[in-house]
Amino acid sequence: MGGIGVLNIMLVSVTDRTREIGTRKAIGASDGAILSQFVLEAITLAGLGGLIGATIGVGLILLTKLLIPLLGASGFLSSFSPVLSAPPVVVAFTISLAIGLVAGGYPAWRAAQLNPIEALRYE
Repeated sequence: MGGIGVLNIMLVSVTDRTREIGTRKAIGASDGAILSQFVLEAITLAGLGGLIGATIGVGLILLTKLLIPLLGASGFLSSFSPVLSAPPVVVAFTISLAIGLVAGGYPAWRAAQLNPIEALRYE
């Protein structure tokens, strides 16, 4: 789901900034510079989403650890104890960055391939 969101946002961003891309290319920006700008934006966007998701997940685990003893749970919940460890959080965050890289690749490539003259004509 996150990949589709990042892809959509980046495609809209490329479309909205077509004139800016054309100006940058007209004054000498390389395809690689344009490509790296949009890939970095996509990775940043996905990384922020991953950070927010990891923070919410860690918060829910800590809240659950606090609430189970307070509720005086019996039966199933009495033996339930959520465990928080760093590797799953790091893996989840790394996957969100990878999703940003993959989902942002096509819009970044599309931006880098724009013809500067056509991009400057775009309204």
